[in-house]
Amino acid sequence: MIHSLRQTWFSNTRGDLLAGLVVALALIPEAIAFSVIAGVDPKVGLYASFCIAVVTAFVGGRPAMISAATAAMAVLMVTLVKEHGLQYLLAATLLTGVLQIVMGYLRLGSLMRFVSRSVVTGFVNALAILIFLAQLPELTHVTWHVYAMTAGGLAIIYLFPYVTRSIPSPLVTIVVLTGLAMFLNMDIRTVGDMGELPDTLPIFLWPEVPLNVETLAIIFPYSISLAVVGLLESMMTATIIDDLTDTSSDKNRECKGQGAANVASGLIGGMAGCAMIGQSVINVKSGGRTRLSTLAAGVFLLVLIVFLGDWVAQIPMAALVAVMIMVSIGTFSWSSIVNLKQHPLSSNIVMLATVIVVVATHNLAIGVFVGVLLAAMFFANKVAHYKSVRSSLSEDGRTRTYTVVGQVFFASADKFVDAFDFKEAVDTVVIDLCQAHFWDLTSVAALDKAVLKFRREGTTVKVVGLNEASATIVDRFGVHDQPDAADKLISH
Repeated sequence: MIHSLRQTWFSNTRGDLLAGLVVALALIPEAIAFSVIAGVDPKVGLYASFCIAVVTAFVGGRPAMISAATAAMAVLMVTLVKEHGLQYLLAATLLTGVLQIVMGYLRLGSLMRFVSRSVVTGFVNALAILIFLAQLPELTHVTWHVYAMTAGGLAIIYLFPYVTRSIPSPLVTIVVLTGLAMFLNMDIRTVGDMGELPDTLPIFLWPEVPLNVETLAIIFPYSISLAVVGLLESMMTATIIDDLTDTSSDKNRECKGQGAANVASGLIGGMAGCAMIGQSVINVKSGGRTRLSTLAAGVFLLVLIVFLGDWVAQIPMAALVAVMIMVSIGTFSWSSIVNLKQHPLSSNIVMLATVIVVVATHNLAIGVFVGVLLAAMFFANKVAHYKSVRSSLSEDGRTRTYTVVGQVFFASADKFVDAFDFKEAVDTVVIDLCQAHFWDLTSVAALDKAVLKFRREGTTVKVVGLNEASATIVDRFGVHDQPDAADKLISH
């Protein structure tokens, strides 16, 4: 027990604390920006980011992953806040958490195994592009000082590790550029310009909404959207951090952890959130590895905004832009460009489609859905081609044996039927299914159709070799062995 506690919490204390500080500094302007997107006070996003990070540190399924208020969730709240106000958003946040906990107990996190590597790569690349594009407003219509600060920040980020790796270079960048901006009294945009930082600790807040069916009807559509999008982004981020750290995570526990965090967030006046790939990558690349880094990020965030707000407000946005550009460069899978020539065309199409849809819609859920759908279609088409039907005629010319090899399901059922010659004048047809597997109702209907068409031609049909699983579905749903089989086939 003690060994496990040390491994998950205190095996990398110094690295986790420093990484948590870097993440906290980078979280502040993003949480404020996401609050603005949702149409709420900046403290709603800041309190949510603190709460969600702290709670997921204890109950989440992925150590070193950062969860907080996110853009993907914020855009789903805009209409609710505009039409019904903050209190209904808090109620929707509570319901979002409850739904995510239920999804965790239903083990929906296991569905991640249906997301192909091409979709994950497309998701990563799209997110890297979105992170970079989000920095452009800070780099347009600005003075040369901003460009100089950003370039200097990138130089520190990439060159400082050659001096020492004991201190995360993003942290050094933020401290150095903040000191420089204050010393030279530069007139450039700072964190304080993003919005007013709260100066009090969060308090318990129960949403002031009627507890009735009308309220549920208002918040449920938003809550189910927030729950699904939040879990999807969290599961994808967990998969990416698994790869970065070469460790595994419990996706179903993460579902429940995200739910618990959102319930807690709603009870202190925060908005719903989920895992953040950008901040998670910052955490890992800054040396964060255990749950302590996630906890530190949340605690440092609260301390910074409540007790050190005057100092934090002086941080130039150029410093944080440099850090986020580093994140976008590090997040993008550059090898995927080289692999376009090596990987199958179908994989490339899935990856590129995911990227294009996510970037075009700014909606990660839609992009991933399109990618998964395309991957499933390509897979079904590929498997359908792994089916063949060979035939042989007996020496006396009276028996034709058809040997079916491969998978018979909705995509290959028509080809299965077309492989038979129903007009051939033979006494007996043997359909050998020893090397075949029947998967669904469409495949069973195809077998019924073949058998009954032969019988209508006066041919005796023997179906042999069904494996146990195929025999079960054929016996249950097939009609060719029933007395009124021909009538049933016509009715179908």
